Amino acid sequence: MRLYPIFFFLIISFSSMAQEDLVTVSRVLKLMGTRFEITVVAQNEDIGYINIDEAIAEIKRIEKIISSWDSNSETSQINKNAGLQPVKVSTELFELIERSKKISKITDGAFDISYASLDRIWRFNGEMKKLPSKEEIDKSISKINYNDIDLDKENSTVFLRKVGMKLGFGAIGKGYAADKTKALLISKGVLGGIINASGDLTTWGTKNTGEKWMVGITNPLDTKKMFSWLPVIESSVATSGSYEKYVVINDEKYSHIIDPRTGYPTKGVKSVTVFAKKAELCDALATAVFIMGRDSGIHMINQLPGVDVVVIDENNEINKSSGIIFDSSK
Repeated sequence: MRLYPIFFFLIISFSSMAQEDLVTVSRVLKLMGTRFEITVVAQNEDIGYINIDEAIAEIKRIEKIISSWDSNSETSQINKNAGLQPVKVSTELFELIERSKKISKITDGAFDISYASLDRIWRFNGEMKKLPSKEEIDKSISKINYNDIDLDKENSTVFLRKVGMKLGFGAIGKGYAADKTKALLISKGVLGGIINASGDLTTWGTKNTGEKWMVGITNPLDTKKMFSWLPVIESSVATSGSYEKYVVINDEKYSHIIDPRTGYPTKGVKSVTVFAKKAELCDALATAVFIMGRDSGIHMINQLPGVDVVVIDENNEINKSSGIIFDSSK
C-alpha cells in the first residue's frame, strides 16, 4: 500500500517538470475581416509557430466557405441563386446552416443568419443625422426570415425562397472558426491554447504554468477595466457590446446591433457575455440575448444546459444566469 503515495508523487513531479519545459506562443493577425489572436502551449517556439500556421490555414479554409464577400464561396452561390434554385453545398456548410436555424427557433428569430438581407439604412460611421422612416425599415426587413431558408438534407441543398435574400455568418462564423481550429490543434496534440476571434474565444488545456485561462468582463464605462474575472476551462466565451459602436440622434443613443425582426436598434443592454462549450453557440447567443433584452435573455439561457450569461444593463448593473459565480480576486 505504501507504493501508491510514492507513485502519485512521482506522477505529480513528472507533470510539473514537463509543464515547466513548455512555452506559450502567440500571434495576432487579421483574418475573416477581424482581429484574431492565436495562442498555443508547445514544447518549443518552433513547434508553436508551426501549430499557429496550421490554425491560420484552417481559418482561411473556413472563410472560403462562409464568406459572403468572396464571390466564389458556397455562401455567395446560395445568395446569388436566392428565389431561383437550390444550391448544392458541402456537408460542413449545410450543417452550420441547420444549426443556425435551430438557434433561430430557440431565440424566436432574435438570431437569424438571413439578417444579411437587411438594407443598410442604419449607418454608424458618423454620417447619419436622422432616423430612417417606417417605410424604409419595413422594406429593409422584408426579406429576413429564417423560415424561408429551405434545407434538403438528402440532396445537401440550400434554397432561399425570396429573390434578394442573403445569408451572412457575422454573428456565428467567428465562433465556428474558433471551434474548428481548436479541434484541429487538439487532433495534432497541442496541449493547450486560446483561439480569440475579436472577443469570441475558446480554450483548452491550461497555461504553460499550469494555471487556468481567465477571461475578464469589460466595464462598459471604461473598456480598459474589468468588472470581474472568470475561469474558462475547456470552454468558450463570446461578448456583444453596444459601448463601442453607436449613433446619437436627437440626444438618443442607438446601438449598432439591429433586431432582425423589427429593423430597429436594440435598447436596454450594454453588453452580453455568454459562456458555453462551443464558441459557435456563444457567438450566436450573445447577439440573441442582446436583442431579446435582459430578462427574456437570461430566462432563455437558464433553460439551456451548460450555458451561462452575464448581462450588463443600461444602468450598468450586472445581471447573471444561475450558473455564474464571480471571482474578482484575479
